[in-house]
Order: sequence, then C-alpha cells, then structure tokens
Amino acid sequence: MKKIVLILLVLGVTITGFAQDSYTLSNNSKLTIDGTSTVHDWTVTANTLKGSLKADADSPKEIDFQVAVADIKSERGATMDKKMHAALQKDSHPQVLFNLIEVKDKSTLVGTLTIGGNSQKVEITGKLDVSTDKISITGEHGLALKDYEIEPPTAMFGQVIVGPDVTVKFNLVFTKE
Repeated sequence: MKKIVLILLVLGVTITGFAQDSYTLSNNSKLTIDGTSTVHDWTVTANTLKGSLKADADSPKEIDFQVAVADIKSERGATMDKKMHAALQKDSHPQVLFNLIEVKDKSTLVGTLTIGGNSQKVEITGKLDVSTDKISITGEHGLALKDYEIEPPTAMFGQVIVGPDVTVKFNLVFTKE
C-alpha cells in the first residue's frame, strides 16, 4: 500500500511540474512612466527590462520582473535623468522589482512592487492575452511617490517640482521558451 501511495505522489508531482510553461520577456516589451511638474508634463522610458513568467493553461502563476533604474531615461536630458536616478536610489537599489503573488479575476495582478528598497503590495489591472507561444500583459498603474518614500525631485532652486503621482504604462510580451 505504501508503494502505491508513493508512486501516485511521485506521478502527481511530475505531472504538476510539467503542467507549467516557462516564458521570457521579449525585447518587444515597453514600459514608460508619465508624470507632471510645476512646469511641464514628462515621460521617461525604461530601456532595460528583464522578466520571466510561468503559467499553466491560461493564467500566470509566477512573474518575476525587473527594470534597471540606470536605464530609465527621459527626453529632457542628463539633468533630469540624474535627479530621477537619485530619487529612485539607483546606487543602493539598482532595480525596480515586481513579483506576482496571485492573479485575481483573470485581469488583476496582485504582487509585490519594490522601488528604492521600499516594497508595497499592489493590485495592477491589465489585459492578459494568451496564445500558444506568448502571453501579453498591457495596462497602466498609478503610483504615489510617497508610498515608496520617494521625495519628488526639484530643479532650479525649488522652482520646478515633480508632481506627487506617476502613471506606469506597460506592454509586456512574454514568449514561450
């Protein structure tokens, strides 16, 4: 009897292990951050994204996603980039991280978002498109800088102040390995 239970247990673990497919973040993925200031609206682009996803059937079960802070760049030049990198604590926390906890309602990703060493549980509503060889996740998510203990950057002796909220827009494409 013990042998039968052991065989069924090993068989069940093996089948479960094979049921998940692995995906890698494609170079076609995009992420931007939109914000405001006392002078103008602005957008920065995350140029280095890394990620992996494991899914079974039509739903992600694991997502590990990273954005290299050093490669978040603006069209406004090096001064804005330097202030943004300092606010995000690039030297001590070189990555922004997202780790999936669960998927709710097939369109809400619940996970831990870590920015500047500060982690928050977030619910990100997006659109999941699943096909045989890729999973795409698109959407946007608003963030309050204070939730991550980020002091809004300033310029020109405090005359230009970044607004307290930003919107992260993303189109993430994970391709099957």
